[in-house]
Amino acid sequence: MIILFYITLFLVAVVILFYIFGYAYLFNGISKTYLRGKSSANIDDGKFFSKNVIETKSPKPWVKADNYNKEDLPKNIVDDLNLGNTASFLVIKDGKLLHEQYWKGYNKNSLTNSFSMAKAVTVMLLGKALEEGKIKDINDKFSDYFDEFKTKPSAENLTLKNLAQMESGLDWDEDYKNPFRPNAKAYYGKSLIDATFKRRFKEKSGERFEYQSGSTQLLGFAIKKAAGQTLASYLSEKFWIPLGMEQNAIWSTDKSGMEKTYCCIHATSRDFAKLGQLFLNDGEFDGQQLLNLDFINEMKNPTKKSSEIYGMGFWINNDNPIKHYYFLGLQGQYIIMIPEYKMVIVRTGSYNNLPKTDRGRPNQVRFLVNETVKHFS
Repeated sequence: MIILFYITLFLVAVVILFYIFGYAYLFNGISKTYLRGKSSANIDDGKFFSKNVIETKSPKPWVKADNYNKEDLPKNIVDDLNLGNTASFLVIKDGKLLHEQYWKGYNKNSLTNSFSMAKAVTVMLLGKALEEGKIKDINDKFSDYFDEFKTKPSAENLTLKNLAQMESGLDWDEDYKNPFRPNAKAYYGKSLIDATFKRRFKEKSGERFEYQSGSTQLLGFAIKKAAGQTLASYLSEKFWIPLGMEQNAIWSTDKSGMEKTYCCIHATSRDFAKLGQLFLNDGEFDGQQLLNLDFINEMKNPTKKSSEIYGMGFWINNDNPIKHYYFLGLQGQYIIMIPEYKMVIVRTGSYNNLPKTDRGRPNQVRFLVNETVKHFS
């Protein structure tokens, strides 16, 4: 009985210390992962978080190619997809749905987590806000939107473009496995303001490329303030409805209703593919110019500081004989655009420990590009 008392006292003390030192979010993380049989964030966890709906109104289903799903994928592609615990694999060619395949109970109506593919969507919203004059200039200072950054060391000259290009200088360790690092606090915590605004800056903005979820989250705060509405509703109005998305999507939020702009748009693979097609169409869809072409070119223009692998929200591979650029999310969420072949590839799934050895990019993307083009061209 005495031993039980001391164990209980110890556990209470641990809980109190976790709250004191700002780690209370770990209990939320445990409840959404380990207690549900998962070891980490996963593509199906949207139902466990607060959310804003991204509405569609008049769905326009994909036109299917004449040879839609008439050819089986070659064994090397299937083996690779199975190795990565794939949920969906779609190929769009010449604006038509050519191949569509699902595994493990997923189907065309399944909403799955975009993870960091949302970063490029956030940059799209930046482009739209610039078009509409809600944001005056991409080189606006972040401190113009949030006064407290005017006196934050090394952050006084931070621009929206620095945030979009991952050159913010923020002290943010992009570690998805360590529960004590900032990504976990942003994902499972109650306040994105607490998770990001309290971070210091380790160097001046614009000096070095470092991929960071915190940078895109800060960018999201500025866009939301400029737009004067939730980012889910802004995305709905400017892209989801005009693109005729087939399903409503959801965007995970913190307790205040702020979207996790570095992450967590839960949508169907078909609708993810429409985002890719929009870029192949140079921002035009169904007679409407939804996103300015100059801004699109800036998104997919690789920066020198990233060693030519990242633009604004997009990862880029101009080293490969078949050039391509893409939305990239944790565990292998891809929307890949291949302009030369007028092709979009979407892959979703749960590829834990996804290898990234192609200059910081997943080898799987290059493999899927080369082999899919070979098979379907």
